[in-house]
Amino acid sequence: MKRFLVVILGSVALFALAPGRADARECGLPNKAPVWVDFADGSVPFWTMFAKPGVVAAAANFIYPPQLRALGAKTVYWEMNFRQRVGTPANPMEPEAVRDWADRVFYRAAASSSCATPWIALNEMWGSNVATPWSPTNSQYRENVITFVKRLRELGAHPFLLLSTRPFTDGKAGDWWRQVALYTDFVREVYFAAPQISRQGPVLGSRNLRIAFRQGVTDLIDIGIPPAKIGIFLGFHTNPGQGGREGLTPASAWFNHIKLQVLAVKQVSREIPFATIWSWGWGEWAAADRDPDKPAAACVYLWTRDHSLCAGPEMAGRGFDPSLSQGQLILPGGAQCTTPGGLIRTSQLSSIAHVTRDREIAFTSLFARLVLKNDVKVKPQDLRSAERAIVRYRFGGSGAAYRGALARAGASTAIARGVIADELRQARVERNFQVRSPSGREIASYHETYAATPARLVEATPAPSWLGRRSRGVAIEGLAPASVFRISGHRWVKLKTREGVLRVRALTPTAPLGAFSLGDASPSIRAALVRISQDGVFDNWLMRRESSALQWTTCRRDWLPAVGPLELTTSLPFLALAS
Repeated sequence: MKRFLVVILGSVALFALAPGRADARECGLPNKAPVWVDFADGSVPFWTMFAKPGVVAAAANFIYPPQLRALGAKTVYWEMNFRQRVGTPANPMEPEAVRDWADRVFYRAAASSSCATPWIALNEMWGSNVATPWSPTNSQYRENVITFVKRLRELGAHPFLLLSTRPFTDGKAGDWWRQVALYTDFVREVYFAAPQISRQGPVLGSRNLRIAFRQGVTDLIDIGIPPAKIGIFLGFHTNPGQGGREGLTPASAWFNHIKLQVLAVKQVSREIPFATIWSWGWGEWAAADRDPDKPAAACVYLWTRDHSLCAGPEMAGRGFDPSLSQGQLILPGGAQCTTPGGLIRTSQLSSIAHVTRDREIAFTSLFARLVLKNDVKVKPQDLRSAERAIVRYRFGGSGAAYRGALARAGASTAIARGVIADELRQARVERNFQVRSPSGREIASYHETYAATPARLVEATPAPSWLGRRSRGVAIEGLAPASVFRISGHRWVKLKTREGVLRVRALTPTAPLGAFSLGDASPSIRAALVRISQDGVFDNWLMRRESSALQWTTCRRDWLPAVGPLELTTSLPFLALAS
């Protein structure tokens, strides 16, 4: 038998050496990455759907591959039972038998593919996720894997080792993966339960698909394996528990899910130039595999990949959404993200990051701003008034000093106005939050903890929130406007605050809070504690809204802002608006 196969191989070699097209590689396969390969042997009742130009079909034996090629497809060899060639981690085959099996598989593949340098898919490696140290049997199993793929490579084959689980790559395990990569490509099986993705909707669902596909590739890239030796396997199984349809109904929802998977893997392949994309789940071996929607599902898959391969929308029928843009990373020029509240521009993010010295903080703050802007509008006149108040009371009315402070912080006036508007929105929202009144013990604790905080006794009209809505009381630094502590003498002064225009006069010089009795300071301390509680409620309120908005936010490479509070006044403290 072996001698007969060698004769066949000799004729195959002559065929392989015939002049070929410049855009083809071994066995006439496409030379442009990624190469799409679809399981389409006789277990697929509709295998003829894949028998056409533009398709590379994976099949075993000597019956269907010639028919697939005759109808225009290219073929690669599918070795369904790799465990029967090398054993398992618990029961590895004897090493001398492994090399013999490699020879047999190679000759079969060469004859089946009619090619001297066949592509061979090896289904599949067991225990790729097992951590080191490995047991003696697992170590032998892995030696068998290397022996097998090395022998295939020596004979001229191009092996593809399928990985059903995320590979463990730390330490010595990484050395093993790099060694076996000398002889084989890897194809990570990345499967999804369709109902879960479908419930997430096209934006969030597509994002999670892309993230999983990226991880499937980068797990190996991160240990030094080139993208050109890595592929992704898509699973469209219909039998339960395999990660596929999992009972998703109606059929249109299943077809939409398939479309989103294909769009997601295409996007990731544009970002990371990995080598191959494979599909299966089309075969039917038992009753659980049978699904009357499989032909239409395969057609949608082919159509999403290349419209010329099948009439997907027509075969899918009513309910199928033919949109190829919904949920995809399609952004206007210069945009980092599209959100329900508008765009985050890349230039805007860079300029804010120059101020914060932290791109993540800048990203979160810009996203939080858009979410807040969607709920609260600021009038231009209110913004101008607040900015003038900052210039007057923080910079003595000097616009030049104000702009100088901004320049030293790396900020423009446009950035400053954005921060001021954030604070005005926050103040407007916080006014509506009802919080628990602080207890006497909490007030006393504050008085003791912050005893060194600057404070002074003042009168103000109308009664402001920072005096506990009283016209006379102790102004506490950080709660009362900063300008209160610059008032000299006992004259009345008009102050513009975010609560409006106030008339204020100082009754005592500035002194530590502890110098005032707890009775005199209690109303202001109560107001401070209420403000702290309102700030906490506001942050939680805003972050809940951010979390909701993230479901409809699309960003380049799916790099999303973290959910968090507005933090820009930390970098620009002189813009903080007191009451």
